[in-house]
Amino acid sequence: MPSVLLIEDEPALGMIVKDSLEVRGFAVQYAADGEEGLKLFRQQCPDIVVADVMMPKLDGFSLAEQIRRENRTVPIIFLTARSQPADVVRGFELGGSDYLKKPFSMDELIVRIRARLGQAPAAAPNEPATLRIGQYHFDHLKQRLHLGPHEEALTHREAELLKRLYDQRNQVLERTAVLQELWGDDNFFNGRSLDVFITRLRRYLKDDPQVQIVNVRGVGYKLIS
Repeated sequence: MPSVLLIEDEPALGMIVKDSLEVRGFAVQYAADGEEGLKLFRQQCPDIVVADVMMPKLDGFSLAEQIRRENRTVPIIFLTARSQPADVVRGFELGGSDYLKKPFSMDELIVRIRARLGQAPAAAPNEPATLRIGQYHFDHLKQRLHLGPHEEALTHREAELLKRLYDQRNQVLERTAVLQELWGDDNFFNGRSLDVFITRLRRYLKDDPQVQIVNVRGVGYKLIS
């Protein structure tokens, strides 16, 4: 049973979301503020975190920043009424996996939770377990990127995006197509999220100067290796 840590300072909304998730087969731990949420995160090690942004004691962005110091891979979905582009970008830069604006439907939240918890697809029959990207070794299924003794643990979406860039290496990966496939929509907010993820992948690959992810203006991205 997937475990969800729900952190929401509006008790009525928190209870509605908690009950709705439990009816659909999730085990839910509920916290009413960021400090309590961080404590539960350390105690329970949930599969996913769903957190409001504007909370007392410790806001959602600060909570995510703290969680990312301790765990780089657990998905974090922000719930918030804040929809300014700068807020959205900051949330993703701090390690958020998804961003859902209030008011939201429970069906949409559940779809996004399930998507973030999805397993990576099985490798194709003739595909090696480890892929070479320049000097890097990329294990798609285990979501790991290696360069010598150094190992980088990728999030599910980072691994899926890198796999698509690898499959289209030295060709253009179309921005609209990858947004539809991995984000479900090519709207402005998801587009800014994709930009943040591309920046992260560039940082992971920076130690091999022969590997580059270049922008193809108005079209998408190209992995050169």
